[in-house]
Amino acid sequence: MSSLGDDASPLLRPLAPPRNRTTEVVERLAGEIASGRLARGARLPTEQALTEAFRVSRTVVREAVAALRAEGLIETRQGVGAFVAQDIQRRPFRIDPDELQTIGEVVNVMELRTGLEIEAAGFAAERADAGTRGRIGAALKAIDAAIKRGDAAVDEDFAFHLAIARATRNPHFARLLEFLGRFLIPRQSVRIGLKKADDLKAYLERIQAEHRQIFAAIVAGNSEAARKAMRRHLMNSRTRYRMLSQRPKR
Repeated sequence: MSSLGDDASPLLRPLAPPRNRTTEVVERLAGEIASGRLARGARLPTEQALTEAFRVSRTVVREAVAALRAEGLIETRQGVGAFVAQDIQRRPFRIDPDELQTIGEVVNVMELRTGLEIEAAGFAAERADAGTRGRIGAALKAIDAAIKRGDAAVDEDFAFHLAIARATRNPHFARLLEFLGRFLIPRQSVRIGLKKADDLKAYLERIQAEHRQIFAAIVAGNSEAARKAMRRHLMNSRTRYRMLSQRPKR
């Protein structure tokens, strides 16, 4: 394994012309850790060495170290320096928004959400009480109100799904859905792809009809029907997203 002080090391070579300098430093160091060239427990080069090697400012290096620490890849020891984490398998799950540049990449995350929400709907049907059913119903009415106003109902739609996740009485469903939801609502696709008010309204009413089927199954306490209705809704949503994303932007 190359020494960190060795000029031939891939770690200590100048960066390519900039995209985002902090991102590039993060990617370079993360790559060295993933490859094993920076071994677990190894001390990173000093801030000055990284600044000189990457030809970036100290601020960029500090931001990169902070990002890697947040990722669980490195740990810092006051007065000693930064070290590769011993247990990098415990790094938190994340999705990089910069990686969601194609329809296929977005659909991959949508599929992850599908698996989560199908089970959430089933558990909600089994476990929801009058209070949680009422909150799901209120979210459904909020979508109706948004459609009447001519809005895209993006936030209201997500609130409906989140209310179902919370009705599972398992907080992890809601937490993971809140995380995934930041990447999955095709806000721009809806607003750019459907500029005519009548088209937007018809689009949203089709979605709302599927929401009502999910809600009816949950109210009836029919977990199998709730799972099927949620699966149908999310698969249809994936198809709609593909179609909207492929429309020419005028």
